[in-house]
Amino acid sequence: MGEFRLAVTQPIFEHNFLGLMLTIVIQGKRVFIKDMAYYLFPAPGEKAQIAASLGGGEEPNNPTVIPFDMLKQFHFTFLIRHPRRSVPSYWRCCIPPLREVSGFDYFLPSEMGYEELVKFLDWAIERGLVDKDRLTVVDADDLLDNPEAMIRKYCERTGLVFDPSMLKWNDADQEHAKKLFAKWNGFHDDALSNRELKGRTHAQKTLTVEAENQDWEAKYGKEAQKIIRETVDANIPFYEYLKQYCIKV
Repeated sequence: MGEFRLAVTQPIFEHNFLGLMLTIVIQGKRVFIKDMAYYLFPAPGEKAQIAASLGGGEEPNNPTVIPFDMLKQFHFTFLIRHPRRSVPSYWRCCIPPLREVSGFDYFLPSEMGYEELVKFLDWAIERGLVDKDRLTVVDADDLLDNPEAMIRKYCERTGLVFDPSMLKWNDADQEHAKKLFAKWNGFHDDALSNRELKGRTHAQKTLTVEAENQDWEAKYGKEAQKIIRETVDANIPFYEYLKQYCIKV
């Protein structure tokens, strides 16, 4: 149960809160994985082919770097967050003082991953990797507003048995997470400084575009505000497309 508990709660505090959540049965145990769909595809401008470490070569009607037979072994679910929150959060990780901790000294709008997540979802539906009528898409705001109900629903959709301990993690879990998160220092500090997932007590404020621009300029400067605004606007259509499939409680 501990592996699942950490895997579900850890992304709640990540900079972009976006990606695939996968489970696979290995040696009789269900393993939980969270990653960005961005990394399932070849680098921009490169031809789609299977990763060399997985056999290499091209595979018809497979735009990813992973063999289709391998992808069929996974149960795919999807995690999203509104770009107005994920983009400035990621930007913050790429500037001082967090830059000195994270080691990230650049911001690439192409790495947000929304387009790739939509691309993978549509392709997964087309190839039968997921059932369009039983998609499991979770919005970060829904999860943070009502964590227990959302995780109960997630468990129901994925065939897992809900346990209240999924909302809390102990010292042993924390030490285990610190070792795993060491590679991405600075990106998971909020998770490592908490011991449980509680619902928000206040609704998330939605600012006007003008107010957002003013806030970002005040925090990060005029040039940064322009980049953040452009990146947010470019990804909102992808987010809204994914949002239509979100599970409700």
